[in-house]
Amino acid sequence: MHATTAALVGATGGAGTTRLALEFGATLARDGRDVAILDAAFATEGLARHVSGRVDPDLTELLVDDDPVAADRLLAEGLDEHPVTAELSGRLELGPARAPFERLARAKTAEAAQRFGTLLDEAGGEFDHVLVDVPPVAENQAVAAVTAADRVAVLAPASERGVDALQRTRGRVADVGASVDAVVANRAPEGHPVRSADATVPESEATTVDGAPASVGGPEADGDPESEFAPAVARATAAVVDAELTLEFEEPGLLEVDPEELLPDALSGRT
Repeated sequence: MHATTAALVGATGGAGTTRLALEFGATLARDGRDVAILDAAFATEGLARHVSGRVDPDLTELLVDDDPVAADRLLAEGLDEHPVTAELSGRLELGPARAPFERLARAKTAEAAQRFGTLLDEAGGEFDHVLVDVPPVAENQAVAAVTAADRVAVLAPASERGVDALQRTRGRVADVGASVDAVVANRAPEGHPVRSADATVPESEATTVDGAPASVGGPEADGDPESEFAPAVARATAAVVDAELTLEFEEPGLLEVDPEELLPDALSGRT
């Protein structure tokens, strides 16, 4: 069965696309699915920071290679297992970009963009889900991602700036012949202005050991569990890939209630 491929498009710089791509990927892998995340955000090379050791080959090297077996090289050599995979039921693998400027420039050409679509399709044959970390739609590789993916999700800051950027992104996606399937408002407080969001992810400083996604094994912030972040990420993940997840989360507050508080005075021994 072919994967669901999803382009995660940042409505604006700093929307948190790389972090949410990792959170969504980890959440899917927690649910027993095999997931690959490909990096189309060449300028920031964010995924490379989550790979230990040398990135060889990186994604851009495969995009500038006109060898017809470049897609096979991606699956055989170009994906790096995320260090947290051992804690997951499924696989989480990354296809990061880390290259000198000259190669980054060549990886943004129209020819390289065509190869990006081919790589995305080939990866879709090996995984349950393929997610793409996509910058604002302004360069060839971003256009390739949104036109080749099965689904397009726009990640926007939950602010007035995010509302404006979301409208601009919808227009750009439509201009290249694609459509937006889901909107996620990131770092969202109550009453945020992104009313069209299909899901929200709250502001959180939650981290786990060694920089693992906070949604792995339940969210933690310096060792203190949070009750909202991981379930919100799971709901957003389901909206992005249009699939039901089987993950279960503890109802907030259940363990904080003193059972005697729920008993009548006569049974609790209170006078």
